[in-house]
Formats: sequence, C-alpha cells, structure tokens
Amino acid sequence: MLKVRPSVRQLTSAVLAALALLPGLAIEQELQLDYRINEHIILIPAGQDHQARLETTVFQPNGPGPFPLIIINHGKDPGHPNLQPRDRFYHMAHAFVERGYAVMVPMRQGFASSTGYYRDHGCDMTANGYTQAEDIAATLAYARGQRWIDADHVVVAGQSYGGLATMALGTQDLPGVRGLINFAGGLRDDSNGCGWRSALVSAFAEYGAQNKIPSLWMYGQNDSLFSPELVARMHDAFEQAGGHAQLVEYAPFKRDSHGMLASRDGEKIYLADTMNFLQQVGMPTKIVYKVPEPPQPQATNFAGVDDIDAVPFLSENGRRAYREYLTKMTPRAFAVSPSGAWCWAEEGEDPDARALATCSAKSDQPCRLYSVDEHVVWNPDLAEKAAVTASNTPAPAAPGNGAVGNAAGMTAAN
Repeated sequence: MLKVRPSVRQLTSAVLAALALLPGLAIEQELQLDYRINEHIILIPAGQDHQARLETTVFQPNGPGPFPLIIINHGKDPGHPNLQPRDRFYHMAHAFVERGYAVMVPMRQGFASSTGYYRDHGCDMTANGYTQAEDIAATLAYARGQRWIDADHVVVAGQSYGGLATMALGTQDLPGVRGLINFAGGLRDDSNGCGWRSALVSAFAEYGAQNKIPSLWMYGQNDSLFSPELVARMHDAFEQAGGHAQLVEYAPFKRDSHGMLASRDGEKIYLADTMNFLQQVGMPTKIVYKVPEPPQPQATNFAGVDDIDAVPFLSENGRRAYREYLTKMTPRAFAVSPSGAWCWAEEGEDPDARALATCSAKSDQPCRLYSVDEHVVWNPDLAEKAAVTASNTPAPAAPGNGAVGNAAGMTAAN
C-alpha cells in the first residue's frame, strides 16, 4: 500500500529519494540556530496527561515582551514522520519578528524529535485534521501561559497538512486567536481505494459548519497537490456550511506553488494579502524591528558564472553537476574542495550554508563557495590560505545525523 502525505518539501522529495540511490547525494545537516532573531528550541507538553513533548522552534524580538504570536504548523513529508527534519519556516518567521511577533513552529507528536506517536486515520481526512489540531491546541495553551506572549493577539497558520489541521483547530473556541491562515492546506493519500479529494471536501465542509474564527486561504495555480478545481470545491464546501474564509488564488509560482512558503521569494506572494488580513482582524502589521542582514559573499571577477571550465578541482562528473546547477532556481549555491568534492543546493533555507556543510561532510579538505545565485564568489587567494590552514589543523569530526532534503530545498553532492 502506497501512501503519500506531501508537505512543503514534497516537490523535491521524490527526486531526492531517487538520487539517494546514487553515490553523489550527501546527507544534509541541520542548519544552525539564527541568533539574529533569537532562534531557540523548547519542548512543549502535549498529548495524554501531557506526557509527550513537542520540539518547538521559537523566534522572537529582543526584550521581555509581551509579543503578539503566530504559530506556524508544518506538513508531512513522505516516509516515517520521525525522520522528517525540524521545520522552521525561517523566511516567514523573519518577516514576523520584524513586525514584533514571537513565532512558534511546533513539530507535532511523532515528527522530528518530538516524542509521542503519530496518529493516522487513513483516508478519514476530517479525523486526521482534528487529531493533528490537538497538538496545535497544546502549543496554544502553553503559549498563553507565558508572560512574554500577548495572549489576546494570536494568529495560527499552517502549510499543507498543517493548513488542514489549522482549519480543524478553528472549530474550537480559542480566546485571543484573531485569525487563521491556510497556506495550500490539505492532505493527499494515494493508497488504493482512497478518494482523498472527496474526503478533503467533506472535511472542510465539517470544519466550515463549526467554524468560529475568520481565515485567509492562499493556493497557487500550479500547486502539484491541490488543483484550482479542487481548491474551489474545498472553499465552496467550507463557506456553504457556514465558514468564513477569504480565498486568494495566486499565479503560478516557480515550478510548484506548494513550496511557496519555504522559498526566499515567497514573501512577494503572501505578504501583502497576509498583512491586509491581519489588519482586518486586529493584529499588528507595521515593521518595528530592524533585523540585521546576514553577511553575503561578494561577487568576484574570477570568471563568468556559466564558464564551466573555470570551476577549479572538478572531475568530469563534477563539471556535469555544475552544468546541471546552472539550470537550478535561485536562491542557489555551489561549493567545491581541493579534494574534488562538490555540492550544490537550491531553494529552501540558506542554500549557501547547506552547500558548504554537505560538501564538507564529503571532503577531507575545506570546501568554499564558488557560485551564489548568478555570481561567482570564488577567491583563489582565500581558498589557498584556507587549504594551508587546514593542512596544519586536525580534521573536524563529520557532522551528526541529518535528513535528506530541507524545506523545499534540493541538495546534491559528491
């Protein structure tokens, strides 16, 4: 029996799974916490008798608060939930911290490093949404008890399976929750005999009949999971049952709009409509903090970005990889090592760091960035100094356990 439960990373997971059979794919390492927006991880009690703990990423402005809150809920990757990496929704979190919000991204029971068990109701999409909403409610209850949270100004958002769970949550009385945001919400199950499309329509009809909180829905025209026709059916069922939802159907986004929220460029799509909705429900929308930008590698005059022969250290296999890299979307990065190791990363969170980390895990010599986006950033003098330093320094231990794929980004290495 084949079940597919895609999330924000779904658009590359199938390709990554195929590439994993080849020697060129490395295991990606988890990105470092970002001190610029006070990123840290907490464990939130959930489940029966609060015995489970939800691995929750928190971002917040400097100061004691209290801060308005947004809770962002993740989808589900194919495969076992506990192998799924910690979701961060980094780009969206950055935008909300600038506007004075605290951000919580809880991994529900059985996902990533959260304890407890993932509960699956098969093709009963209504039950699936309600069950996942229980962990969101536990996160909300925890947040309302924190002095640094403004419990009267909360919004809950979710992507893919997290969007379905968010709308299920909206059937409850939730003091302080002003609005819900559904980004490409739903759940797909391709197992035999599962009429998941009709089951989704029925689920949203149920949630609409019990709906207590206004919501914004955002779906792209080229969503690989939920077609415009299906989205219209889900939205109509929700509203005809009595729910309140503003539907925004935006133009095709890159290769697949299902990954829009994880993209650096997604803000251009969701931000204006999201801020208009938040203003309508009494949530703050103005930028009140200036978050320092991370240092960016500077373009050099070493070579043109499309000059494949200029890339140092590469074998023929590496040159084929660089040629493929040139077809990838921005943001993107390509890293190389004097050992001949290479890695490219595309889309998702911080492709520069992912390319370097994955390249370094495959090399006994230091890796450096060669190209970022449309520019060559390679500096041969700095690379030579780094190689000399490394030759006199014990090799670092290989990074710890990671997961293939991260936040709709693709990485390939040798």
